[in-house]
Amino acid sequence: MTHGVPVVDIADLGKEKSVRAIDAACRDWGFFQVTGHGIPGEVIAGLLRAAHEFFAQPGSVKSSISRTAENPWGFYDRELTKNTRDWKEVYDFGPADGDVLVPQWPWALPAFEPAIRKYYSACERVAHRLLATLSSNLGVPASELEQHFGASHTSFLRLNHYPVCPTPAAPAGVEVATGGYLGVNHHTDAGVLTLLLQDDEPGLQVFRDERWHTVEPRRDALVVNIGDIVQVWSNDYYHAALHRVVTNPQTDRFTAAYFLNPSYETVYAPLPTMVDDRNPARYRPINWGEFRSRRAAGDYADYGEEVQISQYSRVC
Repeated sequence: MTHGVPVVDIADLGKEKSVRAIDAACRDWGFFQVTGHGIPGEVIAGLLRAAHEFFAQPGSVKSSISRTAENPWGFYDRELTKNTRDWKEVYDFGPADGDVLVPQWPWALPAFEPAIRKYYSACERVAHRLLATLSSNLGVPASELEQHFGASHTSFLRLNHYPVCPTPAAPAGVEVATGGYLGVNHHTDAGVLTLLLQDDEPGLQVFRDERWHTVEPRRDALVVNIGDIVQVWSNDYYHAALHRVVTNPQTDRFTAAYFLNPSYETVYAPLPTMVDDRNPARYRPINWGEFRSRRAAGDYADYGEEVQISQYSRVC
């Protein structure tokens, strides 16, 4: 353990010590860092190099592969969180789905696509190992959760660039930034879990015990956080933690986030193993396709309050 977010070696997730450590981290923080993840250094280096090269391209090159509400794969620099503009630009890659959801690649960077695909595949393997551990800690066979992540899963990879910000903001509590910008305002992730690769610049913060904690970058680690779906599965035994990204007035920051998400058809609710007479189900069933669509719409425009799992609560 560190004084902040726990660090867990997952080189051998079969060891009881690792399984217990992940359980404690999910209960206490909703966040942890993992070492021993097995992603080769050259794959990570290739991904970071691709990110730097892409975001250094002229705006005309990046905007030529802009994502839309219909096709979410591509470049975007006007995303909203809590109906407030984020200080960032992103590139999103995910699986193709018919003629609508189609990955878009920058024509000027032939090495970009293979770097993205290699890193995406490596993260997918790590994420599914962690999903099996979550299954064990929630008392269900791995197959019970894995069934939602077949060929029609909706997991995706996001490259983030946080440019130098002349007017950074860092509210002391859980407030939307005013008079300046956050890289990303406070939020929880909607899906199952997120794997984050940070560069050497700190910026990610987690809200715990009524204050913000910076997740210090480690070159040998990925940051993992659980999302809303795990909170629902666990019937609030685990909580998806609020987090945000602060900006820097002197230095750019680059990260890559892999989001493990199920198929749109998935309906999730508290698992039977997490429900009993003393702990009745705290959520009614939620369809991932509906929830994801409502959350994603807020990336593009202010449609009022962001959808949250609390809106599906059975608790008055």
